[in-house]
Amino acid sequence: MKFHLAALAVLIGTASIACAQTTTLNLDPNHSEADFSIKHMEISRVHGQFSQITGTIVLDTKDMAKSSVDAVIPINTVNTGVAMRDNDLRGKDFFNVAQFPTMTFKSTSVTPDSGGYKVIGNLTMHGVTRPVTLQMDAPSKPITLQGHIHRGFQATTTLNRKNFGLNWNGLLPDGDAMIGNNVRITLDVEGIQK
Repeated sequence: MKFHLAALAVLIGTASIACAQTTTLNLDPNHSEADFSIKHMEISRVHGQFSQITGTIVLDTKDMAKSSVDAVIPINTVNTGVAMRDNDLRGKDFFNVAQFPTMTFKSTSVTPDSGGYKVIGNLTMHGVTRPVTLQMDAPSKPITLQGHIHRGFQATTTLNRKNFGLNWNGLLPDGDAMIGNNVRITLDVEGIQK
């Protein structure tokens, strides 16, 4: 009987350790943003950001394949530093915030890649869902502040905006496009385990 009790204690302890390896962090909307840049007239880049990102990261540092991310980005937070341009971006010619107020990302796999990780998932934007690949750095070390564990995550990708139905483009006098198609994105997010 003592043997069975000891074995049961070991099994419970092992299960507790396994559970402890996976943690759920809530994205901190005050310290998370998605920065982007796109070519303007092929001579410069316009930069902007989305803020107030929410969602969760399930993190397993022992087996990153068990990790996942689920994020929501409110489109109306778009900020390029020019109010008129931001209003245009929120309008029907671009993101159409009235009809599509958020974009979402749900990961489908996390695999080691080039000293970091490749995070593949489905991005839904402007009513279109497509798979995208994020190149993610290794998570930051955990920092405990006021009884909560904080971790930082950074990832990059490049998207073709037309793949998501963002097709508007003005033309320059020589017939070239006013804005480019490829958008560089850098995600900087902070997760909090409470």
